[in-house]
Amino acid sequence: MASENKGYSWTSILLHWLVAVMVIGLFASGFWMVDLSYYSSWYRTAPFWHKSVGVLLLSLMLYRLLFRIIKGTAEPLSSHSKTIQLASHVTHLTLYGLVFLIICSGYLISTADGRPIDVFGLFNLPSVGELFAEQADKAGLVHKFAAYGLIALAVLHAAAAFKHHFFDKDNTLKRMLKP
Repeated sequence: MASENKGYSWTSILLHWLVAVMVIGLFASGFWMVDLSYYSSWYRTAPFWHKSVGVLLLSLMLYRLLFRIIKGTAEPLSSHSKTIQLASHVTHLTLYGLVFLIICSGYLISTADGRPIDVFGLFNLPSVGELFAEQADKAGLVHKFAAYGLIALAVLHAAAAFKHHFFDKDNTLKRMLKP
């Protein structure tokens, strides 16, 4: 397990920022895609890239979770109260849970009609078909509201990091920038 002074490993830092960039990009593209008309040149292209990057995000998140389980994570700063440590832990679990919920609901939307997901033209992620009535619509609502929740929590997460950096003047943010 990483020590308080050492912080996070380069792998943890890289995974954190890759996931952050992908989540923001997927949210922005999803927000933009829902207003595309059938006649837009992006009508089929944007969902293809959105789904492919979503599958890539799933792979990264599974690797990140496995890495975290095997290698552990940096210990909390000793200056953080038990309440702050608990809030941080709950926030991270919720962020992970929301990402996986969004990925699962996206899969259910994309495969409800029985078609697989074409991932970057390299392979197909098979469909399990429609598992329940109105699957695409119901999963679409979960996908949408979980994405809004994830972005709201990510903003809160970033605000907390800036609060620790600028007001508390501790190493919380610095530890996620370099080992």
